[in-house]
Parts: sequence; C-alpha cells; structure tokens
Amino acid sequence: MSAERFNLNKTIQPSGFIKQHHSILAGMHQLTDIILIWGLLALSVHLAGSGWEVCYQIAAFLSSLSYHVLAYKNGLYFSWRGQSLFQEVKTVFLTWLLVLGALLTVVFLFELNESYGGGVMVAWSIAVPTTISFYRISARIILREIRRTGINTRKIVIVGAKEPGITLAASILQSRWMGMDIAGFYDDRITPGSKPLNGENLQVLGNIELLKAQARKGDIDDVYIALPMQEEDTIKELVEYLASSTCSVHIVPDLFTYKMMNVRSHQIDGLPVVSISTSPFGSFDAIVKRTEDIVLSALILCVVAVPMLFIAAAVKLTSKGPVIFKQRRYGINGEEIMVWKFRSMTTCDNGDVIVQATKNDIRVTKLGVLLRKTSLDELPQFINVLHGTMSIVGPRPHAVAHNELYRDKIDGYMQRHVVKPGITGWAQVNGWRGETDTLEKMEKRVEFDLFYIRNWSVWMDLKIVFITVLKGFLGSAAY
Repeated sequence: MSAERFNLNKTIQPSGFIKQHHSILAGMHQLTDIILIWGLLALSVHLAGSGWEVCYQIAAFLSSLSYHVLAYKNGLYFSWRGQSLFQEVKTVFLTWLLVLGALLTVVFLFELNESYGGGVMVAWSIAVPTTISFYRISARIILREIRRTGINTRKIVIVGAKEPGITLAASILQSRWMGMDIAGFYDDRITPGSKPLNGENLQVLGNIELLKAQARKGDIDDVYIALPMQEEDTIKELVEYLASSTCSVHIVPDLFTYKMMNVRSHQIDGLPVVSISTSPFGSFDAIVKRTEDIVLSALILCVVAVPMLFIAAAVKLTSKGPVIFKQRRYGINGEEIMVWKFRSMTTCDNGDVIVQATKNDIRVTKLGVLLRKTSLDELPQFINVLHGTMSIVGPRPHAVAHNELYRDKIDGYMQRHVVKPGITGWAQVNGWRGETDTLEKMEKRVEFDLFYIRNWSVWMDLKIVFITVLKGFLGSAAY
C-alpha cells in the first residue's frame, strides 16, 4: 500500500460546523481573550479615577501576550470536544495565575510597584479569569442548545466492541454536550445485536463489511477504529476503503494492551509517535514544577527553620549519633541520591539490606517515635527540594535495597522514577504510608504513585499539599 493512499488527510470532511469553522472559532476565542484583558484593565483604571498611563498599557500588552502563548500551550484554543467544562475553567485560572506570576516578577525586578494602583491590579486580576470563564461557559451553553436542535451534531460509529472501544463509548456518553451521537458498534468478532456497554442501549450493528456499505451511502460522519494491534491488516484495509467515503476517520490506539503510565503524542520529523511510558513533564511543565518546588520549599523552610533547630538540638542531646541521617535512595531516572532526614533510630542502615521500621521497633529512639509518627523527621528534605534532587510532591523515595527487591516483583514499579521523588504524595494522603510489610501494600502504593504520574497537574500538587497539612503528617502505619 502506498504512503499516498494511506493518508487520513485525504478523506473528505463532512459539513460539521466545528470542523469547518474551528479555526475561525479559535481566532474568535483568542481575540476575545485579548479584548477582555485590555478592556478589563482599562475599565478598572477608569473606575479608580486613574489615567491610562504607559505602565498600564505595558501591563496589558505583556499579560495578553503571555496569556495567548500559555493558553495555546495549555490547549485552550483547541477543539472543546472531549474536554470537560471544569477542566477548561481550571485551565483558564491556572493560565492566568502563571501570567500574574510572570507580571509580578517583572514588577518587583524593576521596582515598578509604585507605578500601579493596588486596588486596580487586584480588581483586574480577579475580573479577567472570572470573565473569560463566564464567556467560555456561555459559549458552551449556546453550542449545547444549538446541538439540541440537531445542528452541529455528528453521527459516529465505533469499530471494535471491546477495549478500547467500550471505554471510548463510555467517555462520549458521559460528555453528551460534545454533540457526538453514537449510532453503534461494528465488529467481526461479536454477534450483531449484542450490547457490549452495560446499562446502555448501544448495539453491535453488524460486521465491518456492513460498515463499509453504510459509509459509502454517506450515513456516517465519523468512524472511530478501536481494534487491537494484531488486526493491522484489517485496519489498513478499512482506512483505505473509507478514504473514498465522506467519513472522517480516527484511529484509537490499542494502548490497553499495555499498562499505560503517561500517554503522549508527538512527531519526529513529521512522523507521529505515541509514547505510552514517559515523564508527564515536558520542557514547559518541568519549569512550572520546578518553580512550584522552589517557591513552596523556600516559604516552608522560612516557617520551619526555628522548629528544625530545636529538633536538631533534641536529636543531639537525646541519643548518640549524627543529627542528620543521609540515606541512599533512587531519584529521577533511577539515579542514586542522598535523602536527608533527622535521625530517628540508633542505627543508620544504608547498605544492601535494610529492614523497615516496625511497630515497637527497638531501634527507634524515644524522640524518634514522635518524629516518625508526625513526619517531622522528614523536614530536612525541603533542603533536598531546593537542591533539585526531590520535589515537594511525588512518589516517596524508597531505599535502594527496597527498589532492587520490588522492581522485579511489581509490574511498572520503576516507572515511579520517571519523575522526582517527593516529600509527600498521592499514595501517602490516601493512607499508603509507613511500613509495607506485605507485597500487596507496596502494590497499592505503586498503584497510587502511577495514578499521580498519569494525572499530574499543579492543582493536584496543591491538593496533595493541602491534604498533607490537614491530615497527612499523622498515620497509624508510620513507625
């Protein structure tokens, strides 16, 4: 089969409103955002009785430019189909917070704070994300009402009535506002009339030959091919056939064959590549994550500096040995790092065999019981965060000996190390901290760690930090 014939771009797109006019809509969104950023600042200045000075014009220009770049990067100008309203509004606020952070940095670096009215900037800072979110919510409501009349809806079918086709159908049904109407499934492997999705009246309409006949009649807008990888020949033949129809064709990768960690797509010299196991932090996200770590750890260290001095003195006075215990652990990409802790035991095990602390462990000092129970022994790890070997939020680092023990026993265990280890993590705030005396406990911890990596966001980090502050420092399994 020639490369020219296997080209999805050659399919003729149906007259769906979003498909034909998405670039116009994206341009409208971008223009509206710029107008709102400038207009709301001008309105705030006017209401405050101030003049439209050059400093405000510069602020409007820099913020609108920064917002445009970040919003595009965060997907705010892509198609709304497939994205929840909550996620979109959250992205608007996150993008604006990043813009404000950059703007405040410029203001303080160049000592321009006296040029701006505090009330004006506060009102503007609140008004922009609120108004943009209101605009986007309104646009969605309008589109939803249009779709209820039958305009701007797309009739779709799914080829493949097993995973991932069933998951795709369930996701679409949970987001009916997208205007995607599922006619049913087509699959050679399942009897027509079967209902593969529990609780839904979606049937297997027939085999792939019947789909070809329906597609040729022009009854279908979109075909989602969700067949397993071993059906490569069937997929190629179907794509080739549909290229002569009016259907838009989409291939859903059979990633359920693998235990997905973090799926991303990119291109290498124009060749599409799907990564199913990689770090969630691209170059920009890595900068955001590092900035978050530096700012939060610096603030926290300022707060806990004095308590740390008292803890250090107490450790020194109550037992023999160093104040700080440095243990070899695995960091990002499996590289060894030295993790700092206040010494809480009479021993400083750091060899090839390390026995986890257990309940009533005689190695734990009297002060160490309190430190370990409250996680105060881990405060020095904020210094690790500043050094860049750890993050505030991430999978907890295990001793090297434990990594070597579990890497061959738990599938995906070493995928925890595609990100920096953290002081606290999703597993810890969900109760999986402390002793892992059974394989099942470690498997649950790894499960939650991988969930965090797959679903990372700044908001999730802040949520974990908030939960940790409220309840995460205490735990019945922390010995």
